[in-house]
Amino acid sequence: MHLSRHRANEGARWALDGRCLPAGFTLGTLLGMPAEEIPSFLESQALGEAAEGELLAPVEPSHEVWAAGVTYLISREARMFESKEADIYDKVYDAVRPELFFKATGWRVAGHGQPIRVRRDSHWNVPEPELVLVVNSRMEIVGYTAGNDVSSRDIEGENSLYLPQAKIYDGCCSLGPGIEIGDPDTMRDLSIEMQVSRDREAVFEGDINTSEMKRPFEELAEYLGRELAFPTGAFLMTGTSLVPPDDFDLKPDDRVEITVGGIMLSNPVEQ
Repeated sequence: MHLSRHRANEGARWALDGRCLPAGFTLGTLLGMPAEEIPSFLESQALGEAAEGELLAPVEPSHEVWAAGVTYLISREARMFESKEADIYDKVYDAVRPELFFKATGWRVAGHGQPIRVRRDSHWNVPEPELVLVVNSRMEIVGYTAGNDVSSRDIEGENSLYLPQAKIYDGCCSLGPGIEIGDPDTMRDLSIEMQVSRDREAVFEGDINTSEMKRPFEELAEYLGRELAFPTGAFLMTGTSLVPPDDFDLKPDDRVEITVGGIMLSNPVEQ
């Protein structure tokens, strides 16, 4: 089952496997349900015409996007290289408690085909391709999408207290193109691929598998929900798995294509 969100004359409209769901359908209502009820609820919906409007990010304005850090070995090594406080990244990789941080509100998220941005006050920016968990109000994992956690490595590396500025700004996050409904077992062996193109030529390509992630998905979701309530569900990025070379800097007019499993998210870059 694939959920997508589209621009329509009456506003945003959700679709299931390419056909419009009833006008009153909201993702927030769906994610307020227990995980076991979601597939049957979707199957019971009367579907309309084919969804033809522009794809929007598969998130509603009031949703929150959170992110986990240093969940892959390569991420630990990259953060240790960039940071003046390298030992904190080494420690969090092996710590019991994961690194979790806020990334974006739903209305800030770019969708497939919409632009992402690099900060004007940064000289070292990178895309970060990630499997993004979709969790319900009970912090049960009910699906996934592809995400780009655009980051300013020089700002984060200068001082770990600058993490919010390196991670949270206009155009820093994209999700899409839709949500694949499924349980966590369907996500443990997914390919993650990224290509960055500049002047129509690839300047970075890489791939990895979610099986190389250190922490279980359920652990990340459980920690996120320990002292936070998400009555209409949330999105949780699971950590960057592909790190471009240290001399790479994302530029305006680049295009970033991220594939997670069978879905591909593409965004042009602006400043």
